[in-house]
Amino acid sequence: MSFDVSAANASDPQAAAPAAAAPTAWDRYQPWRRTVEVLAWVTLFAVNAAFGTLTAVIDIHRYQLDIPDWAPAVWEVSSCAVALALVPALVWYTRKIPFRFDSWRRALALHLIGSVLWSVLHVVGMVALRKLVYVGLGERYDVGSWGMNLFYEYLKDVRSYTYMVLWMEAYRLLMRRWQGEASLLASPDDVPEPAVPERPERFLVRKLGKEFLIAASDVEWLQASSNYVNLHLRGRDYPLRTTMATIETQLDPTRFVRVHRSFMVNLDCVGEIEPLESGDARITMHDGSKIPCSRRYRGALRQERRAA
Repeated sequence: MSFDVSAANASDPQAAAPAAAAPTAWDRYQPWRRTVEVLAWVTLFAVNAAFGTLTAVIDIHRYQLDIPDWAPAVWEVSSCAVALALVPALVWYTRKIPFRFDSWRRALALHLIGSVLWSVLHVVGMVALRKLVYVGLGERYDVGSWGMNLFYEYLKDVRSYTYMVLWMEAYRLLMRRWQGEASLLASPDDVPEPAVPERPERFLVRKLGKEFLIAASDVEWLQASSNYVNLHLRGRDYPLRTTMATIETQLDPTRFVRVHRSFMVNLDCVGEIEPLESGDARITMHDGSKIPCSRRYRGALRQERRAA
């Protein structure tokens, strides 16, 4: 059972359903984004495996080593396959531990620990694959000294780990710049800071070298995402570098209400609230988007809607 909370807008369909903005290059990229990202990683490791195999085979023939030509292919493919399989874990870890100016020392220490763990998983995985292939070919793969090999492989893996982290951070920065990154408007230098911080009326958005303003009252809902809070309006998301707890204290509490650990909504943009059997609820916004509402915040949402 659900109840409609948009009766005031029922006679005005345009107010209840604002016109969608024309799709931009960013919007057109979104359906393909995951495919492009996956293909980029696969291509990177496939090219690395191919060139690594080729140079190893050349060295074998140059120095007349007693190693079959298929062995370098097994070595390189096993290494790249395991590294590729670990990419999702690395993507998750870099989101949890991003590099920021105010906490870069902590992030660096945690990433050093992460690089050790990543290297151990990489070495164990590729050795297991190599042993499996060698057994299938009637051969025996000798690892040698595990201690020395782990140290040797780590010296290579820490560089690969660093390159991948830098690549991911650069890509995320590019995506934020393309999408448009929001920030609070700074006060003029000659104006003293108020004793109590003023509520922001507008946010400044920087997008590929251009700047424009968006009104705080136009934000339809907010969603926490790592060290950012995405401001959603007119079908677009603008990441703001802050936390949900911080932005909650800055926005007008009579307009913006926390409905979930990761979501806030603009009461003027709420269309319908649907109670769920679990005690939680599902909020349908005027544009049709679905927002979760946890039972912890349902009472406050009801109270604010009545007051409005």
